[in-house]
Amino acid sequence: MMKKVIEGSMAVAEAVKVCRPHVISAYPITPQTHIVENLSQMVADGELKAEFINVESEFGAASVILGASVTGARAYSTTTAQGLLLMAEVLFNIAGLRLPVSITCANRSLSAPINIWNDHQDAMTVRDSGWIQLYAEDCQEVADMQIQAYKIGENPEISLPVMVNMDGFILTHAFEPVELIDQKIADEFLPPYKPEVYLTTKNPVTFGILAEPQYYMETRYRLQQAIEASKQVIEDVANEFKKVFGRYAGGLVDKYRLDGAKTAVVAMGSVVGTIREVVDELRGKGEKVGLLKIRAFRPFPKEVVYDALKGVDNIIIMEKALSLGFGGILLNETKAVFYGKEKQPRMSGFIAGLGGRDVPNKSIIKAVKKAESEMLEDSFVDLREELIGIGE
Repeated sequence: MMKKVIEGSMAVAEAVKVCRPHVISAYPITPQTHIVENLSQMVADGELKAEFINVESEFGAASVILGASVTGARAYSTTTAQGLLLMAEVLFNIAGLRLPVSITCANRSLSAPINIWNDHQDAMTVRDSGWIQLYAEDCQEVADMQIQAYKIGENPEISLPVMVNMDGFILTHAFEPVELIDQKIADEFLPPYKPEVYLTTKNPVTFGILAEPQYYMETRYRLQQAIEASKQVIEDVANEFKKVFGRYAGGLVDKYRLDGAKTAVVAMGSVVGTIREVVDELRGKGEKVGLLKIRAFRPFPKEVVYDALKGVDNIIIMEKALSLGFGGILLNETKAVFYGKEKQPRMSGFIAGLGGRDVPNKSIIKAVKKAESEMLEDSFVDLREELIGIGE
């Protein structure tokens, strides 16, 4: 193991390298370009033996990893924002074909208007595609989750694609101390990919054939079963990773200072680090506040979320995305967790950081104070310097 201060994109590239992908597809788009630039240099320098394929679009990038995976290769790509949406048709195909590829999504706002900064609206748009979605808090976590992604997806009982999400610029271009993974240890943790069924002339098979009504519904049922089953695999892989590498950087959720908490803040991604500081500050003042970090958004860990939050009185959801015409996505999924339960904590939702808007400590404290005094749904944090709810 070696710790270095490196850019988040380089940390991802280093993590992908030790996974030994056979095929990497690349199309540049801000802010993910540094990832594939670093990987292309590794291939050119002979550090990584892989087919590095420059494609004409993100649709092509997704199509390449689909084609590679169906032949039994371990495949990787990365994208963001409009690029992810251009992949959407193929993303559904990849999941439906049960191909365990991995993509890193450098989360970025969607146009229009054009915005290259961070929020989670891109990955949220394809949340129902059948991909496992993991969200990283910092550069170390995104690197560690990358190798875990293949371990999870390639489990023969799961066989699903995995999207590792990292906040654009906030993580992709940040320099942080990252403990790099040694190749020898990585090989022990992540064995070579050996699918049970793949395209080969020695044993011809067909993938993705027409499914008539009497068969199609069963395929979606099995896909849903696999995604639900992946919850346990995600936890098992995180525990195995900790045993091998000495740190826990996976699993479905992280709980922070929730013991005895009356108010819990729920969030995903890099903003979690700021919320930790706020929780410590408020705890220092005697306020019973805790934090629940959602790491796995798909599958949504409803049982774990309920168990972690059932003892609190006030739940505050802070998220970097919304479903236009309905409201906060994470808020409404968390509400569903408590539907029909005897105890109904008060829930307030806050939309924060869209388009890269800064989310400082004072904004989070203001949101917590506001939510503790009244119930708010789908309020925007620091919109024109105020905390404004939809319709106000």
